[in-house]
Amino acid sequence: MHPAYRVGKLISNLLANLYFRRRIVNPEKLKLPGGCLVVANHASFLDPPMIGSAFPGDIHYMARRTLFREGIVEWVYRRLNAVPVNQDNPELSTIKRILQLVKDGEKVLIFPEGERTWDGELKARGAPGIGLLIAKSKAPILPVRLFGAFEALPRGHSFPKPAKLTLVAGDPIDFTDFIAESGLAGKDLYQALSDRAMEAIAALEIPDPSR
Repeated sequence: MHPAYRVGKLISNLLANLYFRRRIVNPEKLKLPGGCLVVANHASFLDPPMIGSAFPGDIHYMARRTLFREGIVEWVYRRLNAVPVNQDNPELSTIKRILQLVKDGEKVLIFPEGERTWDGELKARGAPGIGLLIAKSKAPILPVRLFGAFEALPRGHSFPKPAKLTLVAGDPIDFTDFIAESGLAGKDLYQALSDRAMEAIAALEIPDPSR
């Protein structure tokens, strides 16, 4: 773990615990060994640090290439394990980089929705490019869902409110059998995998304390 990542994780956890009173449901599931794609909802700029800092080890992130700039900003992003990606037309080199990370036993956080929500609601369908990563990685996905981030820092706002955050982790999902038995290929397969990733995220809810 790079020292810059360690510092960033420490700051993120301090904010998560003191300012946002973050609660983690099923924290043991974040200890999944080996490489995987962590799939999550995307409601806020808070999502990467509030999700990533909950993992016991370091994870990698897909970040818009436009966020990278020459000099100190790019240096910081790269030390925080951010992988620059062109959202409109992901380069083959980026796809290979993500697949190699997973192959090497790393975890990569991705957002099937492709962009932050405007209204706090989950999209019904995911971006097919995410399905391509699922198919080519041959690794499980780990669905997680962060509640409260939209209320804390929605699009169009620059300073977060102290809303309570809850991160719910689900069970890992292996799509090997689905890929072999679905009869789908190419874009149809990628779209189906991305949609199933979205379904797995949508199925995660905050437990009812009365039950």
